[in-house]
Amino acid sequence: MELDTIAAISTPMGEGAIAIVRLSGSQSFEIADLLFKGVGGKRIKDVPSHTIHYGNIIDPKTEQIAEEVMVSVMKGPKTFTKEDVIEINCHGGLVSVNRVLQLLLTHGARLAEPGEFTKRAFLNGRIDLSQAEAVMDLIRAKTDRAMNVALGQMEGRLSKLIQKLRQEILEVLAHVEVNIDYPEYDDVEEMTHHLLLEKAAFVKKEVEQLLRTSQQGKILREGLSTVIVGRPNVGKSSLLNSLVHENKAIVTDIPGTTRDVIEEYVNVRGVPLRLVDTAGIRETEDIVERIGVERSRQVLKEADLILLVINYSDELTEEDINLFKAVEGMDVIVIVNKTDLEQVINMDQVHELSQNHKLVTTSLLEDQGIDELEEAIASLFFAGAIETGDMTYVSNTRHIALLNQALNAIDEAIQGVEMGTPIDIVQIDLTRTWELLGEITGDSVHESLIDQLFSQFCLGK
Repeated sequence: MELDTIAAISTPMGEGAIAIVRLSGSQSFEIADLLFKGVGGKRIKDVPSHTIHYGNIIDPKTEQIAEEVMVSVMKGPKTFTKEDVIEINCHGGLVSVNRVLQLLLTHGARLAEPGEFTKRAFLNGRIDLSQAEAVMDLIRAKTDRAMNVALGQMEGRLSKLIQKLRQEILEVLAHVEVNIDYPEYDDVEEMTHHLLLEKAAFVKKEVEQLLRTSQQGKILREGLSTVIVGRPNVGKSSLLNSLVHENKAIVTDIPGTTRDVIEEYVNVRGVPLRLVDTAGIRETEDIVERIGVERSRQVLKEADLILLVINYSDELTEEDINLFKAVEGMDVIVIVNKTDLEQVINMDQVHELSQNHKLVTTSLLEDQGIDELEEAIASLFFAGAIETGDMTYVSNTRHIALLNQALNAIDEAIQGVEMGTPIDIVQIDLTRTWELLGEITGDSVHESLIDQLFSQFCLGK
Protein backbone atom coordinates (compact mmCIF):
# COMPACT_ATOMS: atom_id res chain seq x y z
CA MET A 1 0.00 0.00 0.00
CA GLU A 2 1.36 3.40 -1.03
CA LEU A 3 1.47 5.87 1.83
CA ASP A 4 0.44 9.49 1.41
CA THR A 5 2.93 12.37 1.50
CA ILE A 6 3.61 13.91 4.90
CA ALA A 7 5.21 17.19 5.97
CA ALA A 8 6.37 18.68 9.25
CA ILE A 9 8.80 21.16 10.76
CA SER A 10 11.82 19.13 11.87
CA THR A 11 13.66 21.79 13.88
CA PRO A 12 12.67 23.39 17.21
CA MET A 13 10.22 26.26 16.96
CA GLY A 14 11.61 29.72 17.65
CA GLU A 15 14.14 32.16 16.25
CA GLY A 16 17.30 30.70 14.74
CA ALA A 17 19.59 30.79 11.73
CA ILE A 18 17.90 27.93 9.86
CA ALA A 19 14.69 25.92 10.12
CA ILE A 20 13.96 22.72 8.18
CA VAL A 21 10.63 21.58 6.78
CA ARG A 22 10.62 17.94 5.71
CA LEU A 23 8.50 16.17 3.07
CA SER A 24 8.33 12.40 2.60
CA GLY A 25 6.23 10.37 0.20
CA SER A 26 5.53 9.62 -3.44
CA GLN A 27 4.29 13.17 -4.18
CA SER A 28 7.21 14.96 -2.52
CA PHE A 29 8.91 15.95 -5.79
CA GLU A 30 5.61 16.92 -7.44
CA ILE A 31 4.67 19.23 -4.54
CA ALA A 32 8.17 20.71 -4.40
CA ASP A 33 8.16 21.41 -8.15
CA LEU A 34 4.86 23.26 -7.78
CA LEU A 35 6.23 25.59 -5.09
CA PHE A 36 9.99 25.84 -5.70
CA LYS A 37 11.56 28.05 -8.34
CA GLY A 38 15.26 27.35 -8.43
CA VAL A 39 18.09 29.24 -10.06
CA GLY A 40 18.47 27.88 -13.59
CA GLY A 41 14.85 26.72 -13.74
CA LYS A 42 15.56 23.01 -13.18
CA ARG A 43 12.70 20.85 -11.97
CA ILE A 44 13.19 18.91 -8.76
CA LYS A 45 12.35 15.58 -10.37
CA ASP A 46 15.12 16.10 -12.95
CA VAL A 47 18.02 16.96 -10.62
CA PRO A 48 20.41 14.31 -9.25
CA SER A 49 19.61 12.72 -5.90
CA HIS A 50 21.28 13.99 -2.72
CA THR A 51 21.91 17.47 -4.07
CA ILE A 52 20.93 20.87 -2.67
CA HIS A 53 19.52 23.79 -4.70
CA TYR A 54 19.07 27.51 -4.07
CA GLY A 55 15.88 29.34 -4.97
CA ASN A 56 12.54 30.61 -3.68
CA ILE A 57 9.28 29.13 -2.48
CA ILE A 58 6.49 30.76 -4.51
CA ASP A 59 2.81 30.97 -3.61
CA PRO A 60 1.17 29.66 -6.84
CA LYS A 61 -1.98 31.70 -6.26
CA THR A 62 -0.28 35.10 -6.02
CA GLU A 63 3.05 34.30 -7.72
CA GLN A 64 4.71 36.12 -4.81
CA ILE A 65 7.90 34.92 -3.12
CA ALA A 66 7.05 33.32 0.21
CA GLU A 67 10.59 32.50 1.33
CA GLU A 68 14.20 32.26 0.15
CA VAL A 69 15.32 28.64 0.62
CA MET A 70 17.81 25.86 -0.03
CA VAL A 71 16.12 22.60 -1.05
CA SER A 72 17.74 19.21 -0.47
CA VAL A 73 16.58 16.48 -2.86
CA MET A 74 16.85 12.79 -1.82
CA LYS A 75 15.37 10.03 -3.94
CA GLY A 76 14.18 6.81 -2.33
CA PRO A 77 15.10 4.20 -1.30
CA LYS A 78 18.38 5.78 -0.14
CA THR A 79 16.69 8.01 2.43
CA PHE A 80 15.71 7.80 6.10
CA THR A 81 12.15 6.72 5.25
CA LYS A 82 13.11 4.85 2.02
CA GLU A 83 10.69 7.25 0.26
CA ASP A 84 11.35 10.35 -1.83
CA VAL A 85 12.34 13.05 0.66
CA ILE A 86 12.57 16.84 0.33
CA GLU A 87 14.09 19.03 3.04
CA ILE A 88 13.46 22.76 2.72
CA ASN A 89 16.01 24.90 4.57
CA CYS A 90 14.49 28.28 5.29
CA HIS A 91 15.14 31.17 7.66
CA GLY A 92 14.63 30.20 11.28
CA GLY A 93 11.65 32.28 12.31
CA LEU A 94 8.10 31.40 13.34
CA VAL A 95 6.46 33.23 10.44
CA SER A 96 8.79 32.03 7.66
CA VAL A 97 8.81 28.35 8.57
CA ASN A 98 5.05 28.20 9.15
CA ARG A 99 4.44 29.94 5.83
CA VAL A 100 6.41 27.24 4.00
CA LEU A 101 4.65 24.44 5.89
CA GLN A 102 1.19 25.87 5.16
CA LEU A 103 1.95 26.03 1.44
CA LEU A 104 3.01 22.37 1.46
CA LEU A 105 -0.16 21.35 3.30
CA THR A 106 -2.33 23.41 0.94
CA HIS A 107 -0.84 21.74 -2.13
CA GLY A 108 -1.08 18.03 -1.37
CA ALA A 109 0.86 17.11 1.76
CA ARG A 110 -0.59 16.03 5.09
CA LEU A 111 0.73 17.17 8.47
CA ALA A 112 2.83 14.33 9.90
CA GLU A 113 1.86 12.73 13.18
CA PRO A 114 4.44 12.63 16.00
CA GLY A 115 7.22 10.23 15.03
CA GLU A 116 5.69 9.42 11.66
CA PHE A 117 8.92 9.82 9.67
CA THR A 118 10.64 7.27 11.92
CA LYS A 119 7.52 5.08 11.82
CA ARG A 120 7.75 5.01 8.01
CA ALA A 121 11.42 4.02 8.24
CA PHE A 122 10.25 1.07 10.37
CA LEU A 123 7.26 0.15 8.18
CA ASN A 124 9.40 0.34 5.05
CA GLY A 125 11.99 -2.01 6.56
CA ARG A 126 14.89 0.41 6.91
CA ILE A 127 15.11 -0.05 10.68
CA ASP A 128 13.51 -2.38 13.21
CA LEU A 129 11.49 -1.31 16.25
CA SER A 130 14.40 -1.31 18.70
CA GLN A 131 16.41 0.93 16.34
CA ALA A 132 13.43 3.26 15.96
CA GLU A 133 13.13 3.59 19.74
CA ALA A 134 16.85 4.35 19.90
CA VAL A 135 16.24 7.44 17.73
CA MET A 136 14.27 9.03 20.57
CA ASP A 137 16.86 7.86 23.10
CA LEU A 138 19.50 9.65 21.04
CA ILE A 139 17.48 12.87 20.99
CA ARG A 140 16.89 12.72 24.74
CA ALA A 141 20.44 11.67 25.70
CA LYS A 142 21.84 13.92 28.42
CA THR A 143 25.40 12.56 28.58
CA ASP A 144 28.01 11.21 26.15
CA ARG A 145 27.62 7.74 27.66
CA ALA A 146 23.85 7.76 27.13
CA MET A 147 24.38 8.94 23.56
CA ASN A 148 26.89 6.13 22.87
CA VAL A 149 24.41 3.53 24.13
CA ALA A 150 21.68 4.98 21.88
CA LEU A 151 24.05 5.06 18.88
CA GLY A 152 24.95 1.40 19.44
CA GLN A 153 21.28 0.47 19.45
CA MET A 154 20.59 2.60 16.36
CA GLU A 155 23.37 0.77 14.53
CA GLY A 156 21.54 -2.48 15.26
CA ARG A 157 23.78 -3.94 17.98
CA LEU A 158 20.82 -5.13 20.07
CA SER A 159 18.84 -6.12 16.97
CA LYS A 160 21.60 -8.40 15.68
CA LEU A 161 21.89 -10.18 19.02
CA ILE A 162 18.11 -10.65 19.28
CA GLN A 163 17.94 -11.93 15.70
CA LYS A 164 20.76 -14.39 16.45
CA LEU A 165 18.88 -15.76 19.47
CA ARG A 166 15.61 -16.00 17.54
CA GLN A 167 17.40 -17.90 14.76
CA GLU A 168 18.83 -20.37 17.31
CA ILE A 169 15.33 -20.99 18.69
CA LEU A 170 13.82 -21.21 15.19
CA GLU A 171 16.30 -23.91 14.18
CA VAL A 172 15.38 -25.92 17.28
CA LEU A 173 11.66 -25.52 16.56
CA ALA A 174 12.13 -26.55 12.92
CA HIS A 175 14.13 -29.59 14.02
CA VAL A 176 11.38 -30.61 16.46
CA GLU A 177 8.73 -30.27 13.73
CA VAL A 178 10.73 -32.45 11.34
CA ASN A 179 11.11 -35.15 14.00
CA ILE A 180 7.38 -35.07 14.76
CA ASP A 181 6.06 -34.88 11.18
CA TYR A 182 8.66 -37.11 9.46
CA PRO A 183 9.88 -39.72 11.98
CA GLU A 184 10.84 -42.03 9.10
CA TYR A 185 13.68 -39.70 7.98
CA ASP A 186 16.76 -41.50 9.27
CA ASP A 187 19.19 -38.86 7.97
CA VAL A 188 17.74 -36.15 10.28
CA GLU A 189 19.33 -36.05 13.73
CA GLU A 190 16.73 -36.69 16.41
CA MET A 191 16.04 -33.68 18.64
CA THR A 192 16.87 -35.26 21.98
CA HIS A 193 16.20 -33.74 25.37
CA HIS A 194 19.94 -33.29 25.79
CA LEU A 195 20.33 -31.30 22.56
CA LEU A 196 17.29 -29.17 23.32
CA LEU A 197 18.59 -28.44 26.81
CA GLU A 198 21.92 -27.36 25.39
CA LYS A 199 20.29 -24.87 22.98
CA ALA A 200 17.89 -23.52 25.62
CA ALA A 201 20.75 -23.01 28.10
CA PHE A 202 22.66 -20.97 25.49
CA VAL A 203 19.66 -18.68 24.88
CA LYS A 204 19.10 -18.29 28.62
CA LYS A 205 22.74 -17.31 29.19
CA GLU A 206 22.57 -14.61 26.50
CA VAL A 207 19.28 -13.17 27.82
CA GLU A 208 20.68 -13.08 31.37
CA GLN A 209 23.76 -11.23 30.11
CA LEU A 210 21.54 -8.59 28.49
CA LEU A 211 19.50 -8.20 31.68
CA ARG A 212 22.70 -7.71 33.70
CA THR A 213 23.29 -4.51 31.71
CA SER A 214 19.73 -3.28 32.16
CA GLN A 215 20.18 -1.38 35.44
CA GLN A 216 23.07 0.67 34.09
CA GLY A 217 21.42 1.04 30.68
CA LYS A 218 18.15 2.26 32.15
CA ILE A 219 19.98 4.79 34.35
CA LEU A 220 21.87 6.12 31.30
CA ARG A 221 18.61 6.41 29.36
CA GLU A 222 16.26 7.84 31.99
CA GLY A 223 18.63 9.41 34.50
CA LEU A 224 19.20 8.50 38.12
CA SER A 225 16.41 9.87 40.28
CA THR A 226 18.48 11.57 42.98
CA VAL A 227 16.88 13.29 45.96
CA ILE A 228 18.68 15.72 48.24
CA VAL A 229 17.25 15.48 51.77
CA GLY A 230 18.09 16.94 55.14
CA ARG A 231 16.63 19.17 57.77
CA PRO A 232 16.33 22.88 56.96
CA ASN A 233 19.44 25.03 56.45
CA VAL A 234 22.03 22.24 56.14
CA GLY A 235 22.99 23.24 52.56
CA LYS A 236 20.69 21.22 50.29
CA SER A 237 20.08 24.07 47.86
CA SER A 238 23.80 24.94 47.88
CA LEU A 239 24.52 21.32 46.94
CA LEU A 240 22.06 21.50 44.03
CA ASN A 241 23.71 24.71 42.81
CA SER A 242 27.20 23.17 43.13
CA LEU A 243 26.29 20.08 41.09
CA VAL A 244 24.40 22.06 38.45
CA HIS A 245 27.10 24.77 38.39
CA GLU A 246 24.36 27.39 38.36
CA ASN A 247 22.27 29.23 40.95
CA LYS A 248 19.04 27.31 40.40
CA ALA A 249 17.88 27.34 44.02
CA ILE A 250 17.58 30.27 46.41
CA VAL A 251 20.11 30.03 49.24
CA THR A 252 19.62 31.92 52.53
CA ASP A 253 20.32 31.40 56.21
CA ILE A 254 16.58 31.29 56.88
CA PRO A 255 15.26 27.77 57.53
CA GLY A 256 12.39 26.76 55.22
CA THR A 257 13.48 28.87 52.23
CA THR A 258 12.86 25.95 49.84
CA ARG A 259 9.09 25.46 49.93
CA ASP A 260 8.68 23.07 47.01
CA VAL A 261 10.50 20.37 45.10
CA ILE A 262 13.07 21.74 42.61
CA GLU A 263 14.12 19.38 39.78
CA GLU A 264 17.13 19.66 37.48
CA TYR A 265 19.16 17.35 35.21
CA VAL A 266 22.91 17.24 35.78
CA ASN A 267 25.78 15.23 34.27
CA VAL A 268 28.04 13.67 36.94
CA ARG A 269 31.01 11.79 35.44
CA GLY A 270 28.83 10.67 32.53
CA VAL A 271 25.97 9.60 34.81
CA PRO A 272 22.76 11.60 34.19
CA LEU A 273 21.16 12.62 37.49
CA ARG A 274 17.56 13.78 37.72
CA LEU A 275 18.40 15.90 40.74
CA VAL A 276 15.63 16.87 43.15
CA ASP A 277 16.13 19.47 45.91
CA THR A 278 13.42 19.04 48.55
CA ALA A 279 11.97 21.24 51.23
CA GLY A 280 13.70 20.62 54.56
CA ILE A 281 11.89 17.79 56.35
CA ARG A 282 10.71 19.00 59.74
CA GLU A 283 7.54 19.59 61.71
CA THR A 284 6.16 23.03 60.88
CA GLU A 285 3.02 25.10 61.37
CA ASP A 286 3.53 26.95 58.07
CA ILE A 287 0.86 25.56 55.70
CA VAL A 288 2.88 26.14 52.51
CA GLU A 289 6.07 24.67 53.98
CA ARG A 290 4.10 21.69 55.32
CA ILE A 291 2.89 20.89 51.76
CA GLY A 292 6.50 21.04 50.59
CA VAL A 293 7.59 18.69 53.36
CA GLU A 294 4.90 16.16 52.35
CA ARG A 295 6.06 16.32 48.74
CA SER A 296 9.63 15.76 49.95
CA ARG A 297 8.58 12.60 51.76
CA GLN A 298 6.81 11.36 48.61
CA VAL A 299 9.78 11.85 46.25
CA LEU A 300 11.99 10.18 48.86
CA LYS A 301 10.06 6.93 48.35
CA GLU A 302 10.56 7.06 44.56
CA ALA A 303 14.29 7.88 44.53
CA ASP A 304 17.12 5.73 43.12
CA LEU A 305 19.74 7.61 45.15
CA ILE A 306 19.52 9.70 48.31
CA LEU A 307 21.98 12.49 49.13
CA LEU A 308 21.48 12.95 52.88
CA VAL A 309 22.96 16.25 54.04
CA ILE A 310 23.80 16.94 57.69
CA ASN A 311 25.53 19.89 59.36
CA TYR A 312 29.16 19.68 60.58
CA SER A 313 28.63 22.70 62.85
CA ASP A 314 25.53 21.33 64.65
CA GLU A 315 24.85 18.38 66.85
CA LEU A 316 22.85 15.56 65.32
CA THR A 317 19.19 16.20 66.00
CA GLU A 318 16.23 13.87 66.29
CA GLU A 319 15.19 15.01 62.80
CA ASP A 320 18.60 13.91 61.42
CA ILE A 321 18.32 10.49 63.09
CA ASN A 322 14.76 10.05 61.79
CA LEU A 323 16.05 10.75 58.26
CA PHE A 324 18.68 8.03 58.63
CA LYS A 325 15.88 5.63 59.61
CA ALA A 326 13.70 6.78 56.70
CA VAL A 327 16.39 5.96 54.09
CA GLU A 328 17.41 2.62 55.58
CA GLY A 329 17.90 -0.03 52.89
CA MET A 330 18.24 2.55 50.10
CA ASP A 331 21.28 3.70 48.12
CA VAL A 332 22.48 6.66 50.19
CA ILE A 333 25.48 8.97 50.23
CA VAL A 334 25.80 10.88 53.51
CA ILE A 335 27.20 14.41 53.09
CA VAL A 336 28.59 16.19 56.14
CA ASN A 337 28.51 19.82 55.01
CA LYS A 338 29.93 23.13 56.34
CA THR A 339 33.35 21.75 57.31
CA ASP A 340 34.64 25.32 57.04
CA LEU A 341 32.91 26.00 60.37
CA GLU A 342 33.90 24.76 63.79
CA GLN A 343 33.12 21.10 64.41
CA VAL A 344 30.21 20.44 66.74
CA ILE A 345 28.85 17.19 65.32
CA ASN A 346 29.94 13.85 66.82
CA MET A 347 31.61 12.17 63.82
CA ASP A 348 31.79 8.80 65.63
CA GLN A 349 28.00 8.87 65.83
CA VAL A 350 27.80 9.83 62.15
CA HIS A 351 30.07 6.92 61.15
CA GLU A 352 27.93 4.55 63.19
CA LEU A 353 24.74 5.74 61.49
CA SER A 354 26.44 5.70 58.06
CA GLN A 355 28.09 2.30 58.30
CA ASN A 356 26.06 0.95 55.35
CA HIS A 357 26.44 4.13 53.29
CA LYS A 358 29.19 6.10 51.59
CA LEU A 359 30.22 9.23 53.52
CA VAL A 360 31.63 12.45 52.06
CA THR A 361 32.60 15.71 53.80
CA THR A 362 32.10 19.01 52.01
CA SER A 363 32.34 22.74 52.38
CA LEU A 364 30.02 23.93 49.63
CA LEU A 365 30.75 27.54 50.51
CA GLU A 366 34.41 26.97 49.61
CA ASP A 367 33.76 24.41 46.82
CA GLN A 368 35.45 21.60 48.71
CA GLY A 369 34.46 17.95 48.46
CA ILE A 370 32.40 18.12 45.25
CA ASP A 371 34.91 16.01 43.27
CA GLU A 372 34.82 13.32 45.98
CA LEU A 373 31.01 13.39 45.93
CA GLU A 374 30.84 13.02 42.15
CA GLU A 375 33.28 10.09 42.30
CA ALA A 376 31.18 8.46 45.02
CA ILE A 377 28.02 8.78 42.87
CA ALA A 378 29.70 7.32 39.78
CA SER A 379 31.33 4.43 41.64
CA LEU A 380 28.14 3.53 43.52
CA PHE A 381 26.27 2.67 40.32
CA PHE A 382 28.98 2.03 37.73
CA ALA A 383 31.99 0.99 39.79
CA GLY A 384 33.57 4.20 38.52
CA ALA A 385 33.22 3.42 34.81
CA ILE A 386 30.99 1.95 32.15
CA GLU A 387 32.17 0.54 28.85
CA THR A 388 29.74 1.66 26.16
CA GLY A 389 31.96 0.73 23.25
CA ASP A 390 32.06 -3.06 23.40
CA MET A 391 28.90 -4.12 25.22
CA THR A 392 25.26 -4.26 24.18
CA TYR A 393 23.28 -2.33 26.77
CA VAL A 394 19.55 -2.71 27.29
CA SER A 395 18.11 0.60 28.43
CA ASN A 396 14.48 0.59 27.30
CA THR A 397 11.86 -0.34 29.92
CA ARG A 398 9.77 -2.20 27.32
CA HIS A 399 12.77 -4.26 26.22
CA ILE A 400 13.68 -5.12 29.82
CA ALA A 401 10.13 -6.32 30.53
CA LEU A 402 10.10 -8.49 27.38
CA LEU A 403 13.51 -9.98 28.19
CA ASN A 404 12.31 -10.89 31.68
CA GLN A 405 9.23 -12.59 30.19
CA ALA A 406 11.43 -14.40 27.65
CA LEU A 407 13.71 -15.56 30.48
CA ASN A 408 10.70 -16.98 32.36
CA ALA A 409 9.53 -18.79 29.22
CA ILE A 410 12.96 -20.33 28.52
CA ASP A 411 13.21 -21.35 32.20
CA GLU A 412 9.89 -23.18 31.87
CA ALA A 413 11.19 -24.91 28.75
CA ILE A 414 14.35 -26.01 30.58
CA GLN A 415 12.31 -27.26 33.55
CA GLY A 416 10.10 -29.21 31.16
CA VAL A 417 13.13 -30.89 29.57
CA GLU A 418 14.61 -31.77 32.96
CA MET A 419 11.28 -33.30 34.04
CA GLY A 420 11.13 -35.40 30.87
CA THR A 421 8.15 -33.57 29.37
CA PRO A 422 7.54 -34.56 25.73
CA ILE A 423 9.46 -32.33 23.33
CA ASP A 424 6.32 -31.24 21.45
CA ILE A 425 5.01 -29.76 24.73
CA VAL A 426 8.33 -28.07 25.53
CA GLN A 427 8.29 -26.40 22.14
CA ILE A 428 5.29 -24.30 23.25
CA ASP A 429 7.52 -22.48 25.74
CA LEU A 430 10.27 -22.15 23.13
CA THR A 431 7.80 -20.65 20.67
CA ARG A 432 6.69 -18.19 23.35
CA THR A 433 10.33 -17.18 23.92
CA TRP A 434 10.80 -16.66 20.18
CA GLU A 435 7.69 -14.47 19.98
CA LEU A 436 8.67 -12.34 23.01
CA LEU A 437 12.12 -11.64 21.58
CA GLY A 438 10.45 -10.73 18.28
CA GLU A 439 8.41 -8.06 20.06
CA ILE A 440 11.66 -6.22 20.87
CA THR A 441 12.56 -5.82 17.20
CA GLY A 442 8.96 -5.50 16.00
CA ASP A 443 8.87 -8.82 14.14
CA SER A 444 5.90 -9.99 16.22
CA VAL A 445 4.23 -6.92 17.64
CA HIS A 446 0.67 -5.56 17.54
CA GLU A 447 -0.11 -2.50 15.41
CA SER A 448 -1.66 -0.69 18.41
CA LEU A 449 1.65 -0.91 20.29
CA ILE A 450 3.52 0.49 17.28
CA ASP A 451 1.13 3.46 17.13
CA GLN A 452 1.54 4.06 20.87
CA LEU A 453 5.34 3.96 20.72
CA PHE A 454 5.67 6.39 17.83
CA SER A 455 3.12 8.81 19.35
CA GLN A 456 5.74 9.57 22.02
CA PHE A 457 8.14 10.98 19.40
CA CYS A 458 8.46 14.67 18.69
CA LEU A 459 6.67 16.10 15.66
CA GLY A 460 8.89 16.09 12.57
CA LYS A 461 11.04 13.10 13.58
